[in-house]
Amino acid sequence: MPAPLVSVVLVCRNPGARVREALESVWAQPETDCEVVVIDGASTDGTREWLEVQRTRLGALISEPDRGVYDAMNKGIVAARGEWIIFLGADDRLASGDVLVCATKFLKGTDAGVVVGDARFDDGRIYRLAPASDVVRRNFVHHQAAFYRRHLLAGPGRFDAALRLQADYDVNLRLHRAGVRFAPLNLLIADCTSGGLSDAGRWANYREEITVRHRHFPAWQCWLWDLGSVARYLRKKIVRSRHG
Repeated sequence: MPAPLVSVVLVCRNPGARVREALESVWAQPETDCEVVVIDGASTDGTREWLEVQRTRLGALISEPDRGVYDAMNKGIVAARGEWIIFLGADDRLASGDVLVCATKFLKGTDAGVVVGDARFDDGRIYRLAPASDVVRRNFVHHQAAFYRRHLLAGPGRFDAALRLQADYDVNLRLHRAGVRFAPLNLLIADCTSGGLSDAGRWANYREEITVRHRHFPAWQCWLWDLGSVARYLRKKIVRSRHG
């Protein structure tokens, strides 16, 4: 079969009924040149069995132990056949019934390497592609709303599975510094649940953000933004303590 334009890669482990809602948001899209790849981390909650029943609706299904979310995403890159890849988790949903139709029109006409729309969290926050001047400050792309050309993520371009929380920031910086163009797309792509691994306000996330920043920029260029990472961590900790 010819390769599809887009591969939607969904990674999960013991997600319960949420994965069904996430996949239905993709399957409910009008006819598009798209495949769905599911990487399941050997779920024990009935998800694996349910996915097996849905296998004919999937471009690929892998259910086996993994070393974390980025290891699972790397497996998705290998299994995917599309020219473009977008990554979803079981807590994510495509934001509307025509997201892929609208995105496809843009993807077919752009020479960009990464196309970034908007991600909306359930607490009202909207994340968009940040300006180039902000790339040192923090992750400037949310992968739930980003379409990556698959060849950019192949081989050494894959996610560093040794990182637990900020491997997408690492990939985005690597691509940015290699001159890959990130194109904004004025389209709400995904609805996401707040409080995920990189959004929970844990120090480990900010510590890893600092580690990734220093991989790509000299120390003199990082120290001010490192302090900013600490300040953001403290601010979130205070806010969360006030809200119980």
